[in-house]
Amino acid sequence: MQQSLEITRSTRKVLAGFLDEYSVDQLNEIPHGFSNNLIWNIAHIVVVQQMLVYKLSGLRMIVSDEMVEKYKRGTRPDGIVSPDEIAEIRSLLFSTVEKAESDAASGIFENYQQFTSMSGFTIKSAADAMAFNNFHEGTHLGIMMSIRRFL
Repeated sequence: MQQSLEITRSTRKVLAGFLDEYSVDQLNEIPHGFSNNLIWNIAHIVVVQQMLVYKLSGLRMIVSDEMVEKYKRGTRPDGIVSPDEIAEIRSLLFSTVEKAESDAASGIFENYQQFTSMSGFTIKSAADAMAFNNFHEGTHLGIMMSIRRFL
């Protein structure tokens, strides 16, 4: 799982760069032809990692239930994300990876509810979930790179 976490950490640095580069208004803007915005994608990435690794392991997630409801699969932006919320999302970009790393080292991921993703991947363990998560984050990073061309 360590290699997957290193890849995730690298991707999260790129995502943090979007938070540095774009204004609150730009992060919240949904360009014509898109169904979401930069900040939704970043928060969605955080939520999905927590659901894949922690929820399906039967463990408590770091993110709030409210955040899960707002950014889980099938949701769309429902208003302006405030600077305070953006700061929380930025913090979670890295704290969620650090927590997964320490929890993996302590062997907390013993059980896992097997799951088949929409793209057909069968995930059988938390380690599989972290590996799949990198695919998921890469997909959303690609969407974000498309969105930024229209800001």
